[in-house]
Amino acid sequence: MSRLRRKLEEEHEEHIDETWLIPYSDLLTLLLALFIVLFAASSINKAKYDAIMESFKSELTGTKIDSSKIGLSPLPTDLKQQEKLPAQVAQPTKTANDIELDQLKQKLEQYIKENNLQAVITLGDTKRGVEITLKDVILFDPGKADLKQSSFKTLDTIIGLVLAVPNPISIEGHTDNVPIGNAAFASNWELSSARAASVLHYFESKTVAENRLQFTGFGEYKPLYPNDTPDHRQSNRRVDIVILRNN
Repeated sequence: MSRLRRKLEEEHEEHIDETWLIPYSDLLTLLLALFIVLFAASSINKAKYDAIMESFKSELTGTKIDSSKIGLSPLPTDLKQQEKLPAQVAQPTKTANDIELDQLKQKLEQYIKENNLQAVITLGDTKRGVEITLKDVILFDPGKADLKQSSFKTLDTIIGLVLAVPNPISIEGHTDNVPIGNAAFASNWELSSARAASVLHYFESKTVAENRLQFTGFGEYKPLYPNDTPDHRQSNRRVDIVILRNN
């Protein structure tokens, strides 16, 4: 009898009860899930937090999560809405003076169109300002720097429009690369400078404030086109009147 009891005790010692491991592992799992939730709640937005809680609830209760909500990082509603909207580039806000220059350009365009001057006057809207380019044929005789009387009407219209804005005005003379062929000017620099100065003095005579005016002669060194054809050379012989933007 004692042998049988000893044998049973030995078998009992060999098979230790391990059922305690199951609740212990469940407890560790719950603690791990709790720490994850606490950590996530401290560093993510509400949408992610709600998704985590749904996952946590599913693990504890066995309920099924809607397949559309699976995952811990759902796309926030505001980002979904942004994806549906076309990309928009922020436009710089125009100043009052920019608006005035836009209106000036529109009036110049209307004048050029109404008087069929598209062949001799062009407009540009650049970072510098509104650029009015006049071919030399509308202002001067070949090789001369005195304004033709027929140019006064066009210049008077331009002056009347630029008086409506306070911006500085740069008057810039240009020539082609054909060497000057008269004794009045030593080079194309002198010719382009004299032409720009003639326009400047005409503006001054029409009550445009002197402190708004400046002139430059670029000679042949800033051509619009290569000087390879008569038409290109004619386009390069010009005076630019630039209504400069205020800095």
